[in-house]
Amino acid sequence: MRRIVRRARAKSPYGQMLERILPPAIEPKDLPEPASEGARLTARYCVQCHNLPNPRMHSSARWKQVTDRMIWRMRGNGNMGGLMKEMMAEVSAPTPGEAATLVAYLRKYSQKEIAPGHPALKSEAGQMFSIACSQCHALPDPSQHTAREWPLVVERMKGHMKWVNTVVGSAELRTTPELKTGEIVALLQRYARRDSVN
Repeated sequence: MRRIVRRARAKSPYGQMLERILPPAIEPKDLPEPASEGARLTARYCVQCHNLPNPRMHSSARWKQVTDRMIWRMRGNGNMGGLMKEMMAEVSAPTPGEAATLVAYLRKYSQKEIAPGHPALKSEAGQMFSIACSQCHALPDPSQHTAREWPLVVERMKGHMKWVNTVVGSAELRTTPELKTGEIVALLQRYARRDSVN
């Protein structure tokens, strides 16, 4: 299935532009409950235009809005008028029933967002964390991973940021405060989920 979609995207004059929207971060087999109907629909419809999204990309509240917007675009609507219709000519949209299943699945496995008043957000490192992570997805609750897992997650995210040409703290693209991933990792580890002892 993925090969067919990639071939179709390669034929489209807009394929390369669309593919750059999301980094290649997850494969269908890596989705939660990969044999479920929700996972199947995610892999079927979402990859027609861009790489497969991770359900943790958005919060539960946001997935409905995002999915409605994507389906609207799949039907050839959007702010590019006739060009959008042309770009979506070979794309199929889910039925209302499939859309409901898709949204329910994405919401079930969505990102657990950090609470707005969380103490992790009150420091300079917390501000960097907020700037860096909210550029691409919902701001995650640090307790979703253990202290041992966070450095690997942050390294993976740095690769994704590079893919989409997002600011990663290079000298030419300084932000205020500068995004120091070491400090972000230390902050996340401070509020991380404790390793379970067997």
